[in-house]
Amino acid sequence: MEKLSHDMLYSLEQYARMRKDFRERVIEHKKHRQVQIGPHARLHFEDRLTMHYQIQEILRAERIFEPDEITGEIEAYNSLIPDGTNWKATFMLEYQDAAERQLALAKLTHIEDRIWVKVDGFDHIWAIADEDLDRTNDKKTASVHFLRFELTPPMIAAVKNGAAIGIGIEHPAYCHQVDPIPEQVRKSLMSDLE
Repeated sequence: MEKLSHDMLYSLEQYARMRKDFRERVIEHKKHRQVQIGPHARLHFEDRLTMHYQIQEILRAERIFEPDEITGEIEAYNSLIPDGTNWKATFMLEYQDAAERQLALAKLTHIEDRIWVKVDGFDHIWAIADEDLDRTNDKKTASVHFLRFELTPPMIAAVKNGAAIGIGIEHPAYCHQVDPIPEQVRKSLMSDLE
């Protein structure tokens, strides 16, 4: 999948004019790129459109217009765009109550290493987590992690031929799965593969 570059982004003025329509398009797109795993975990699968939106929102919020600063944002977020042989996702632990969240994050250390994706007929693909920096220590995990799931060529071929995809978490304190994921999500993820 092609990475983002300066010429693909909108100026702050352009983005202000089109933000509402662009945002609605991205929200609709994201509906088919997320999977709820149990009551408190969600995977948001990223792609060029979701990262384009993220960058535009940061540039807008922080009023960034200097080329070097824009390049820094592009470089940071391009790493979350799939490369054609993988899926990249933002993993979120969602607890509304702050006290409950604090207790849960202490119990869920290293949960990011216990998340899997499975293409029907193949072994689990375990997440490669937080390649930029470690977000877990011995006392607690973070509520947000960045994951990569690397597929083999036979797995990619199977997905393109309609193989079902399952997703799950196998952690002593949190064990849930969605198998298979909804067909619209499967089709959206298929589009990330070359």
